[in-house]
Amino acid sequence: MSAMHALRRQPVLRAAVLALSCAVALAACKGGGNGEAQAKANEQKAPEAVPVEVAKASRRAVAASYTGTAPLEALADSQVVAKTSGVALSVMVEEGQQVRAGQVLVRLDSARAALEAARTAATMRKLENNYARSRQLAEQKLLSANDNDTLRYDLESARAANRMANLELSYANVVAPISGVIASRSIKTGNFVQINTPIFRIVDISRLEAVLNVPERELATLKAGLPVGLSVDALPGKTFTGVVDRVSPVVDSGSGTFRVICAFDGGGLLQPGMFGRIKIDYDSRADALVVPRIALLDDEGDPAVYTVKDGKAARVPVKLGYMDGEWVEVRSGLAEGAQVVVAGKTALRDGTAVQVIGQPAPKKAVAAAPAAKKN
Repeated sequence: MSAMHALRRQPVLRAAVLALSCAVALAACKGGGNGEAQAKANEQKAPEAVPVEVAKASRRAVAASYTGTAPLEALADSQVVAKTSGVALSVMVEEGQQVRAGQVLVRLDSARAALEAARTAATMRKLENNYARSRQLAEQKLLSANDNDTLRYDLESARAANRMANLELSYANVVAPISGVIASRSIKTGNFVQINTPIFRIVDISRLEAVLNVPERELATLKAGLPVGLSVDALPGKTFTGVVDRVSPVVDSGSGTFRVICAFDGGGLLQPGMFGRIKIDYDSRADALVVPRIALLDDEGDPAVYTVKDGKAARVPVKLGYMDGEWVEVRSGLAEGAQVVVAGKTALRDGTAVQVIGQPAPKKAVAAAPAAKKN
C-alpha cells in the first residue's frame, strides 16, 4: 500500500514543482521588465542642456548720447532773379562753378536803359542850370521865392529820375548775391529774360547744417559746442565730425520739442540734401563695466540678464547706465568677467541646464543599474 501511495503522489509533486518554476520565471521576467522601464524613465527625466552663446562682462569707454536723423542743408541758398527784362547777351558762368558775391553772372541788353539814363541826365543838367540862374535872380529880388522853389523841386525830381534810370541800367548786369557754387542754371545766351524770373541758384556749401527737433527732456543735456558724429546713407562706412552750433531755448508747445542746429564743414564729400544720421555725445565714462546690448531680456519689466554658472542659467537683475551702440553699461548686479547669455536666452528659465557653444560638454553621471531582487 505504501508503494502504491508513493506512486500516486509523484504526479502531484511534479505538477507543484512545475508550477513553482513557472512562477519564479514569471517573477524574473517581470522584474527585468520593470528595470528596463525604470531606466528608460530615468533617461527621459534627465533634462537636455540648451546650447547658448555667452560673452564676458568687460570694461571699456562708453558715452551718453542723443541720436536723430535730419537732412543736410546749406548755410545759404539763394535764387538769382532778373531785376529787369532783356535779351541775355552773355552768360558768364556754368553749373558747378564757384562764384563770389558781386560777380557778374549775365549781361542783358541795356540799350533802352542806357538811353533812358542819358535822357534823364540831360534833363537834370538843364534844370541845374535853370536853378543856378534862378538863385541869382532871387538874390537880386528879380524872381519870386515861389518860382525859385518850384525850380528847386523840379531839379530834385530830375535827379531822382536819373538815379532810377541808372539803377535800371545796372540791373542789366545780373550779379551773384552770395558767394557759393552755381547749383542750377536756367538761361542760355540769346534767351529773352522776363523781370523777376529765376535764372540761377547759388548754394554756399562752405558749411552744412542739420536741424534736429529734440524732445524737451533733453533740454538740460544738449548745449552748444558739444561734439557731433555724422554718417550718411550715400557714403556708407564714413563718419564725419561736427559741433552743436546753437540750441533754441524755446520749446514748441505743439510738438514738445526744441531745435538743435548742428554744423559741419562742407566743400568735400558732404553735399546739401544728403540724409544724415546724427549722434551727439553729451557725457562719457572711460572705464565702465559693459555687456552686449543683446544680452538684455526683452520680456522683462526690470532689466535682467542670464548668467552661466556651473552649467546652469541664472537670471540676474541688473541696474543699467549709459547705452552706447551695441554696448550697455551695468552699474550693479554683475562682476567683471561674468558670462552672460547673448544667444539662446529665449529658451532659458532660471536653473536651466545649458551647454556653452565652443566649450567642452560637462561629463554626465552614469546611472547605476537596479540590483536584482533576491528570492
